[in-house]
Amino acid sequence: MSQMLQMFQQAGAAQFSAMIGQVAPYFASIAPQMVELRPGYAEVSFAKRREVLNHIGTVHAIALCNAAELAAGSMTDASIPAGCRWIPKGMTVEYLAKADGDIRTVADGSKVDWSQTGDIKVPVMAYVGDKPVFRAEITMYVSQA
Repeated sequence: MSQMLQMFQQAGAAQFSAMIGQVAPYFASIAPQMVELRPGYAEVSFAKRREVLNHIGTVHAIALCNAAELAAGSMTDASIPAGCRWIPKGMTVEYLAKADGDIRTVADGSKVDWSQTGDIKVPVMAYVGDKPVFRAEITMYVSQA
């Protein structure tokens, strides 16, 4: 079990979420809440508030990317075999609709072969309620530690 997954399970969602910004300060800019984390799945949410808005009053594209990277990275960490490490290598994004509310970001790696190393494509979706507003594919480079 990864150290990140152990911390989530031991600390609980609220305390783990508070620690995220201490470990990776840029993530604190969206005040994320880790809702769920397990091998093959991560869910992160954040509130629509002034600090994450763009000039038209919707959630900024980079705030969405930030949440996507957090969800994908956390899920990757919880999913790869012991003795491996990962780093994001690239991200492709598509904006599907105006992000005009609180955001729920889901990285679903249930169809990913986590036993492999090299480039792994991690799919991520973001929603306002049930409305899809953003899609990303994040390439994680996984290697032996």
